Amino acid sequence: MTAPETTAAPTPSPVPTAAALALGDDALVLSHRLGEWAGHAPVLEEEVALANIALDLLGQARLLLSMAGDEDELAYLREERAFRNLQLVEQENGDFAHTIVRQLYFSTYQHLLYAELAAGDGPFAPLAAKAVKEVAYHRDHAEQWTRRLGDGTEESHERTRRACEALWRFTGEMFQSVEGVDVDRERMEAAWLASVGEVLRRATLTVPEGPRTGAWAAGAGRQGLHTESFGRMLAEMQHLHRSHPGASW
Repeated sequence: MTAPETTAAPTPSPVPTAAALALGDDALVLSHRLGEWAGHAPVLEEEVALANIALDLLGQARLLLSMAGDEDELAYLREERAFRNLQLVEQENGDFAHTIVRQLYFSTYQHLLYAELAAGDGPFAPLAAKAVKEVAYHRDHAEQWTRRLGDGTEESHERTRRACEALWRFTGEMFQSVEGVDVDRERMEAAWLASVGEVLRRATLTVPEGPRTGAWAAGAGRQGLHTESFGRMLAEMQHLHRSHPGASW
């Protein structure tokens, strides 16, 4: 007689720390930016909507950063150059149109990214499968508001146009390779351009003609190089934790 064969449990894929940090920092930083609208949104309904999106992103950030280490230490005790977020998400809120266009650009990318990660079997698949449903709402919210603002009054159209132009140069960085994130970036970029282009067309806006990458000021967030406003935002975000080290809440 022979012993029955046993099937060993599959070894879980190791979590690529660099990728967890990059994706987690994107969600964390944009969550904080959207949270800055609390008490300042144009209408109460939008204050609630932006707060809900911020909370979704914060939940994603907590899971991703916990894959890379202690989530609180990574969020509150790292210096500016240690953050690996896209420069797009750290841009100041500006007016409501600026925030909406920033959200359109990022949520379209994030939805495409999570859909592809969820379809795979890598370490981010379970998180992506849940988060893609949240991000679908974020994307729809941004698309609807872009159309309303672009095809609204002369003033709202002009503000949205300016926001599209100002943020366009930060969009190329989204499709640069990140170690540990195994996706078809060329296909994602083509889908992103088609989707954003269609939303802008329906909003009576045109796709900006300027470069989407280039100087370090528009494409090096993944290397720890950030724009001027990021340092001020980080100081505010980390102030309470650093003021009371070791405190429990």
